[in-house]
Amino acid sequence: MKMPQLRMQSQMAQIEIQQTPGKQVIRQPKADISIQQPKPEIRMRTTPSRLTIDQTKAFEDMNLMNILKRNEKFAQEGKQAVLDGIARRAQQGTELMKIEHKGKPAITQAVQNAFPPMKRLGITFIPSPFSVKTSYQPSQLQIDVKTHRPITKARPKQVEHDYEKGEVNIRMKQYQHLTIEVAYPDEEAQNV
Repeated sequence: MKMPQLRMQSQMAQIEIQQTPGKQVIRQPKADISIQQPKPEIRMRTTPSRLTIDQTKAFEDMNLMNILKRNEKFAQEGKQAVLDGIARRAQQGTELMKIEHKGKPAITQAVQNAFPPMKRLGITFIPSPFSVKTSYQPSQLQIDVKTHRPITKARPKQVEHDYEKGEVNIRMKQYQHLTIEVAYPDEEAQNV
């Protein structure tokens, strides 16, 4: 005896998901910025330098002097020569007064008066060292600077935000299905 057979055919359900992604756009426009920098005010003051050179002593050493100065010098030299002559005669008079002491003052004085002393030889620098006097006053520079703060103007812009939301669509792509058939070996299959 032949047993009937069951034949089963099944179809699984299938879900279809369609997704539309959301879109988001964010833009930040640049701000409007204006910067101005005023120029600083600069004032400069300079006092001139001063150089003073005094060559009076150097010219006097070279016998190049003002006539008034020359007359004053000659008068001083004449006065000194007179005083030296008076001192020499007073000393010689004293020596002659004391002739009783040892010595020969008359002969000694005659030799001194007849032969003036010899002049000294030596190197003299004309003009004498450091006879030119200099003085220097340097210039002075004074700088006044007045700065100004920068003028800044900024106007920010709003953020531009565009958003488009996404969607998810779910539907049945295929429904489930089950078919059971009883098949007899000799007979046609019957649907249950």
